[in-house]
Amino acid sequence: MSNPVPAQGPQQQLSVNSHNPLITTPALNPWMLENEDSKAGKDDHAVHQCSDSNDSAAVAASTPTLQSNAPSAPTRYESELDSPDSGDEEPATATCFARSTSPTTALQRNKGAEYHKVGEEGVAKMHRFSVYETASKFYLVGADVLDHKFRILKIDRTADSEDLSVTEDEIVYTRKETNQLLNAVDDGNKASGGLKLRCSAWGLLGFIRFTGAYYMLVITKRSQVAVIGGHYIYQIDGTELISLTALNASRLKAERLPEEARFVSTLSNLDLSRSFYFSYSYDITRSLQLNLIQAREALGQGALRKSPDYHTGMFVWNQHLLCPASSALRNTYDWCLPIIHGFVEQTNVSVHSRSVSITVIARRSRCFAGARFLKRGTNDSGFVANDVETEQIVSEAMTTSFHAPGPQLFGNPTLTSYVQHRGSIPLHWTQDNSGVSPKPDIELNLVDPFFSAAALHFDNLFERYGAPIHVLNLVKSRERTPRESILLNEYTNAVTYLNQSLPEGKKIIYKAWDMSRASKSRDQDVIGTLEMIAKGIVSGTGFFRNGNGLHWASRTQNGVARTNCIDCLDRTNAAQFVIGKCALGHQLHALGIIPDGMIEFDTDLVTVLSHMYHAHGDMIAVQYGGSHLVNTMATYRKVNQWSSHSRDMVESFKRYYNNSFLDRQRQEAYNLFLGNYVYNQAQPMLWDLTTDYYLHHADPRAWSGRARKNYIQWYNSAYLQERHMPNEAYPVDALAGRQLAFFDDYWSEYYRPNNLSTFMKILSYKANSHRKYPLPKDSQDGTVETIASQIRPCPLQASQMREASKEVTMAEPSATVTLGGARGLSLNGELLLKVPLPERFQFPSPQQRSRPEASEAIFSGPQGPKTPLNPEKGPKDKSAVTQWTLNQFVANSLNPFVIESEADEYLRYINHPSNLPLVTSTEDSPNPKSDLQDYIRSNSPDTVAQMQSTEDDIADFTEFMNVGEDPLTVTDTDTSKKRYKAYRQWLKGKSLFKQQRVDA
Repeated sequence: MSNPVPAQGPQQQLSVNSHNPLITTPALNPWMLENEDSKAGKDDHAVHQCSDSNDSAAVAASTPTLQSNAPSAPTRYESELDSPDSGDEEPATATCFARSTSPTTALQRNKGAEYHKVGEEGVAKMHRFSVYETASKFYLVGADVLDHKFRILKIDRTADSEDLSVTEDEIVYTRKETNQLLNAVDDGNKASGGLKLRCSAWGLLGFIRFTGAYYMLVITKRSQVAVIGGHYIYQIDGTELISLTALNASRLKAERLPEEARFVSTLSNLDLSRSFYFSYSYDITRSLQLNLIQAREALGQGALRKSPDYHTGMFVWNQHLLCPASSALRNTYDWCLPIIHGFVEQTNVSVHSRSVSITVIARRSRCFAGARFLKRGTNDSGFVANDVETEQIVSEAMTTSFHAPGPQLFGNPTLTSYVQHRGSIPLHWTQDNSGVSPKPDIELNLVDPFFSAAALHFDNLFERYGAPIHVLNLVKSRERTPRESILLNEYTNAVTYLNQSLPEGKKIIYKAWDMSRASKSRDQDVIGTLEMIAKGIVSGTGFFRNGNGLHWASRTQNGVARTNCIDCLDRTNAAQFVIGKCALGHQLHALGIIPDGMIEFDTDLVTVLSHMYHAHGDMIAVQYGGSHLVNTMATYRKVNQWSSHSRDMVESFKRYYNNSFLDRQRQEAYNLFLGNYVYNQAQPMLWDLTTDYYLHHADPRAWSGRARKNYIQWYNSAYLQERHMPNEAYPVDALAGRQLAFFDDYWSEYYRPNNLSTFMKILSYKANSHRKYPLPKDSQDGTVETIASQIRPCPLQASQMREASKEVTMAEPSATVTLGGARGLSLNGELLLKVPLPERFQFPSPQQRSRPEASEAIFSGPQGPKTPLNPEKGPKDKSAVTQWTLNQFVANSLNPFVIESEADEYLRYINHPSNLPLVTSTEDSPNPKSDLQDYIRSNSPDTVAQMQSTEDDIADFTEFMNVGEDPLTVTDTDTSKKRYKAYRQWLKGKSLFKQQRVDA
């Protein structure tokens, strides 16, 4: 049954071929064998199956040259495919269906043919597609994960431009039958060019239309990034937009409608090959808790899992492309894949000899989505800008599926998750970046005494996560020119007003803290304060832990931590990392891996987690702000390197450049892809709009006639109820006795029983932390044991991680010195980094500094002898000498001191003015040690008597002192004087600045 699609723009008619494709006796489907050259009336025997002998010969035949039309992989994938130990288990580019030719004269009826329908022990999900085309049709041949069963979809290219004519065949074919179908279609269209392979694809994203005919968007390249419950998550690495127009009409479109070409160019500004993800069998648009709760509820009702409603999902980014497909197809999501935009990363760590998988998934909302300065605050529907849901899944990697032994369906107790939320401040505010200021002024566009938009936003959060909601507001509170503080006061008033109506125990827990000011203060511990806040948040919301209610108790997360700063980027990401670290401790404790929920900083486990959240923050910052994070976790821990300052400046400039010049083009691509703008002849073009305000806000004519929402009862009471995990873990009623594959066929997707692979290509092996992050090795066999309680003396920062291979490791000499700086400062100010130094670079202790002989023994003066290197403890190469010299410079900078001679010189310098007399006289100074008196006495009377001027000196002095009435005017009599020598040369044409001195 097709679902109605809300009308947007001009009315579009989407038709479905109602012809019944099912046949009983012949093994071929007649709707697939239409001829574009009036050959549809051929004998029916020409479309029947071959005999068994002919089929075997057809399959064994050589592959025709049609396969050469498949798109070739780019260079970066060719290198991966050449290496046996690189890449994924499957190539990045999908392989096309291997067709084989068979003569049409050998076709005959196969009366014993049997078919499987979709849903009757058949196949539903397609994992690989081959797109074939004729002069007037497209044929999508879909294959299952094992490449054993196939389905076919036909798309008409000659239909009206406003119609999408798609015919879906619900019969599941074998490889032999599919090959016969394609050969018959090829034979019937020889006059018009036959059947050609257009491309191979990994999935279908949907259909989109601009001014003319529809386009089909397919995934051409992919890569594995994570696995959850045996279900792979893939990143899109390449897409192709295929026009559904006929061959003879496609060349005239660009000439007749130049707007069509510009729409296609605008859509290309959205790079779908970065940070877009999908999964064939796991609902990546929802959290793990919601997916497992819905699966268990369906088991209790004796039904399969409910089909997700992707049309209302706020994290489904191709929702606009799925609407035409849902109207034209009976089983939309057997062919089309929903995608998310955000970030996915997974790593495996070994904690106390137990393998733990950590997955971070970020889902960006498609509602009110856009670039930084173009999308601020909220719209009138309560959707905020930069709305991102971050989920942290921690599980024991020894168990693959969602199920427990028994089998207890969806009862695996080794699965835990924690969800956070970030989003712009839910008020009507904007920033005008039309000027040159990198920080434009903040303006409150609408002052609502009832805070209606904020009420809708928090009601939506209650619906998604439950209560309570912890709000962590990190904007600035004290500024010279009020900017962020304006929003701080208004946001505080909004939460205070909304809390008046909420019942006790369900109120919004609000915490405002100026994190930027605290990070610049020397007496405030930013991370320590965030940890105290995180403990209260995690204990208040809880976290999700799966179980069956019998042997393993389950728990759910009720509520969410909502973090924001002004951009929801730098400060927000640091706060979310600390909250995630606190949740990680509770998750590991629930799995029985650590004795309590505490994990110290500077451990390998927290280092791995910080790398993941740093990459997570960089990706979100690029998507919203145009550059990577400016202030990283190392900045707020105050352990960042000196070189990071230049990196921060570069990222700030990149963010300013993107916000000023590129964000408008990116916003147009967002509006076009998400369906915020739909072409209509009565409306201006997308690029002619002065603002997109009306594309993201509701039409006042649509809601003005409806009853207003209660300003006091602004929330839905049902959303405040506590969420529970159903205890049912066994199928009942009609589902009893079914095999596990009927509910969750993860085995074929994860273990790939027909594929020959290597460990280096398996994602579970590639995701190991010691392969992704250069952690220290604790054993001789090269394995890495990540300890949650052991503190490393030198934690690797994110910037150092990429250059770890270039560092110099020194093993001698034995003398050590404690340094601070980029990698040595802990939270309480202790110096952790100990670097071995040679004896001549050892620095004196405070007691040694008071002894001149000790100082002189360590440092020689400018004229003193240099201490030679000890051959037994000296460096072995020049690189070590260079490193020791650098360490000496760093130590001198961080531990300044002076020797006794320097102290005496400084004391003499500061006391020098007190020895000078206040009144100048001819009498001797009462101070016999006066420097002036010593200078006067140093000149003998003979020397003073010889100090006489000659006549030439007196004449020159008299000439110099003779100044005319107008000293700025040079006359002819002045040109002979020495002072005007340069002027005379300049009059002759020489440069005024490249001459020799006057007295030369």
